[in-house]
Amino acid sequence: MHRTLDIRHDSFALSRPFRIARGVKTAAEVVTVALRESEAEGWGEGVPYPRYGESVAGVAAAIEAARGALEAGAGRADIEALMPPGAARNAVDCALWDLEAKRDRRSVAALLGAPEPIPIAGALTIGIDAPETMAIEAKLLAAAPVLKVKVDANDPEAAIRAVRAAAPQAALIVDPNESWDEALLRRAMPVLLEAQVGLLEQPVAANADDWLADYYSPVPICADEAVHTLAELDRVAARYDAVNVKLDKAGGLTAGLELARAAKARGLGLMVGCMVCSSLGIAPALQVARLADWADLDGPLWLAEDRVGGMRAEGGWLHPPRPGFWG
Repeated sequence: MHRTLDIRHDSFALSRPFRIARGVKTAAEVVTVALRESEAEGWGEGVPYPRYGESVAGVAAAIEAARGALEAGAGRADIEALMPPGAARNAVDCALWDLEAKRDRRSVAALLGAPEPIPIAGALTIGIDAPETMAIEAKLLAAAPVLKVKVDANDPEAAIRAVRAAAPQAALIVDPNESWDEALLRRAMPVLLEAQVGLLEQPVAANADDWLADYYSPVPICADEAVHTLAELDRVAARYDAVNVKLDKAGGLTAGLELARAAKARGLGLMVGCMVCSSLGIAPALQVARLADWADLDGPLWLAEDRVGGMRAEGGWLHPPRPGFWG
């Protein structure tokens, strides 16, 4: 077997700033991996996330450290032992799935014994801004089936009410990105109920959520930063009603599917999410989306220019990339 590995840093400018409680993003910085074997070439993408101590240089170095094993023919089970969960392993794992599919001339869905991805209702994100500005954005997106509202600790109730008034029919997800505390969550709950919010995502810090084990929330609460892999599921299941599976956290499609299936088996709700990324980061996540109750996969829609052949959106429905793009 002769296999070669290429690693590169790709930067995708955003069409507009992406504001969440943790900061503002103006570009998606990703690490792209290509694995070539004979005539087949598999691709994967990882998004380094500073919240988890990751950087482009660090992710690229972690993949480089696995070069010898990968070029010698290491497979998905091998890299799970060689590399910790995170963006580096995600890029490699997804490239291995793509390589196997192209080498065997079978789709990833076929390898999984699953149906091919179809258009899905995907959450469209409204970033943090003045409530009146968020309302304008919500009105433009009001026909979409699902909206995700980013908020922080600065009067989130006003933002939630403004979006709901502008988009009275859309299902709402509210995401404070760990910026609330217990007092704010309790204070905001009547507004969440008034606005008929369907899901509250990671309202409090992942290291300050013990109290959720004794709290009954009338709005389901979803773990995001609190859950990365199957190892955290026992702890999370005692505190949250749902989990957000992101391949960059789990360390690839292999681990993401494992976590998703285990969460469903426990009766937890399931979201599949993403970082701000290109469609190369979304195509593998669509294999998890068929299991999910909520899909938050609009990362590429924030890009000024996506990879050629990537996903597209129509009225809040996300269409898979063109055949041959990945998997």
